[in-house]
Amino acid sequence: MTLALNEDQLRVTSIPHTSTNLVIFTGIPLKRDSYRVNSGKYYVTVIADPNSLPVRPSIGQQWSVVGFRSVTEINHGDYLMEQHTYEKPERVECQLPESGEQLIRFIAKEKDFKGVGESKARSLWETLGRDFHSVLQADTFNSRKRLRDILSNESIDALFAGYAKYKNLAFCNWMSERKIPASVQQRLLKYHGEKSIQAIKENPYLLVGFGMPFEDIDHMLANKSFKLEITDNDPKRLSAALEVAIRKEIEKGHTYTNQASLRPCLRKLLKDKDVISQAYSTGYTKAQFIINPEQGTYHPTAQLLMENVVAKRLKALSSQKDLFGQEAYNAFNQAAEELPYELTKKQGEAVSVCLDNGVSCITGGAGTGKTTVLRTALRAYSALGYEIHAVALSGRAAMRLHESIGFLTKTIAALLRNDAIEPTPQQRHHLLVIDEASMIDLPTMYRLVNHIHPSVRIIFTGDPDQLPPIGCGKVLADIVHSKSIANTMLDIVKRQEGSTGIPEYSKSINNGVVPEQLSMGNIYFHATDKDKIAQVCCDLYSRNPSSSCVMAPTKVLVREVNSLIQNKVNPKGKRLEFELHGERFFQDLRLNDAILFTQNQYDKGLQNGSLGVLSSVNGAEDSFGEVTLDVGEKVSISQPVLDCMELGYAITLHKAQGSQFPRVIIALKKGKVVDRAWLYTAITRAESEIHIVGNEDDFVEITTNASNAHFRNSYLSKLLS
Repeated sequence: MTLALNEDQLRVTSIPHTSTNLVIFTGIPLKRDSYRVNSGKYYVTVIADPNSLPVRPSIGQQWSVVGFRSVTEINHGDYLMEQHTYEKPERVECQLPESGEQLIRFIAKEKDFKGVGESKARSLWETLGRDFHSVLQADTFNSRKRLRDILSNESIDALFAGYAKYKNLAFCNWMSERKIPASVQQRLLKYHGEKSIQAIKENPYLLVGFGMPFEDIDHMLANKSFKLEITDNDPKRLSAALEVAIRKEIEKGHTYTNQASLRPCLRKLLKDKDVISQAYSTGYTKAQFIINPEQGTYHPTAQLLMENVVAKRLKALSSQKDLFGQEAYNAFNQAAEELPYELTKKQGEAVSVCLDNGVSCITGGAGTGKTTVLRTALRAYSALGYEIHAVALSGRAAMRLHESIGFLTKTIAALLRNDAIEPTPQQRHHLLVIDEASMIDLPTMYRLVNHIHPSVRIIFTGDPDQLPPIGCGKVLADIVHSKSIANTMLDIVKRQEGSTGIPEYSKSINNGVVPEQLSMGNIYFHATDKDKIAQVCCDLYSRNPSSSCVMAPTKVLVREVNSLIQNKVNPKGKRLEFELHGERFFQDLRLNDAILFTQNQYDKGLQNGSLGVLSSVNGAEDSFGEVTLDVGEKVSISQPVLDCMELGYAITLHKAQGSQFPRVIIALKKGKVVDRAWLYTAITRAESEIHIVGNEDDFVEITTNASNAHFRNSYLSKLLS
């Protein structure tokens, strides 16, 4: 094997692997020395990070690559070929073929030019010749007129759309040379188009708004990547630093922040005290955030807009009161008579409140009767002629909701993918039900209110004391705190014969009171040293694998527990193997392993948090095997699906929110994430049995201290009240 810095041009002939972390593509060289090309003396392989590429590779594209090249001889039986491999090359550029056969073949094969086959591509070249590129530069009336004799309107649309992607290649190559990641490039081009490079040259710090780290831009300027002198206290730099610091606060769940919270991040980015002080005064821009002078708070423009839109809709609906007329009364009585038991006085009031208001809430802890109230209210609404749209955040939660209320349910993502909910002459009245609403963040609620007509009524159900959403805001908690939306809080746990004790136990935790006995009913506390928590969780899981799930606070602990459980309950399962770049690889996922999906892939019926079982490791053409989801559907394992698969014996609590499991094992390890709300939520994930594994002193401290969610800044409550 030899190693040398080299340059190659190639036409892509195959793409053996593409994922979020790695792309491998191969092709034949395009050298001026036609003998080397035509004789097939060697082929070129590029192994790169997708973020270093201007576009995703596609068969037929032309690329140039510069970097260290390893050369190996590959035996193909009757002949030897050289394989030139560039791993993490210095520079990779994609070029649109300029003319002739290469351009014709490229357009015919590239999926971005859908509907333009080889014969049409050849006709285009013969008709337009050297004018080809100038005609397609701009989608104008005259350009379309020249194309209409050859292509249909649909094919013309596809041709312009495909060409638009590739005419930006010069910009992408320029940005790639300056180490601007591909994901940042695409977002920038979508917003600034052909003015992208000029925009960067005028203000490189605008790149932070498209996902580029502030420190990397500082580094680019220090290396003279731009002919631009920017001082440490330049307003462009200060504004970008403020934007980054505010965004980090949003990532913590806040919708606004203050100077004290921003200072640690600004200190890290700007270093100098005086420069930090200047950032507060000269880095202000209304495009990014609004300053509230009375409170000295910084409100990101996007979050403030969303809060105002959500507040306006909810206030408008809350003004619709006293709707409980004779017709609603009759519907209520009819729904109540169908129940196998009598509603309590509080439950009856809750149903009446739902029928009497344009927007209302049913809140309370486990075992307080929220489901009973909701089921009764929905039957009454159905009798009144309303179409019910019941949603939950996760697929598992939507399935459980359907089992509880008897109406058709779907995930919020599925609802948002469908047509907006509008009244029609055939169906004038609509009701949106949002279950497990404590999980709904501000951006999701904003999308929901923009997806439904202002006349659509809303019922929220959930427990505001549970773990707050992953995204910013805390919609349900804000609604309850504002006291401006009709809310019925169900707080009496209905003790039943053969009770698990879980509702009573969880209520005690939620009130900050340590239960008199840490083990009671179907709740078992296992006092364990911190270094043995993972092993004890594994041993407990192995006693009843089919109905158990382990909840852990950190990804590190999740991985440790998953590895231990896999080796204990499925040590000999056949591994998931696949071929990549001519070699056999394996993922340490085994037949019959519990599987967790970590990304949304809605076209395949997957959400971040979907659970299933690896039910097949037998690969086919485009599949490595199959996962059977816990909702019964089967998912074929393609490369994108494989990229978001992990073991699912143990999961973080955020992945479990909205779901319940017969038997829950809680790995209780004190840390930043674990607070009273975390423990309370983990306990309420169990249907019949709980095992808490951890230190008793930690349990007491976590229970008696206030939850972190109390310190999450959110402006929605103030806007509502």
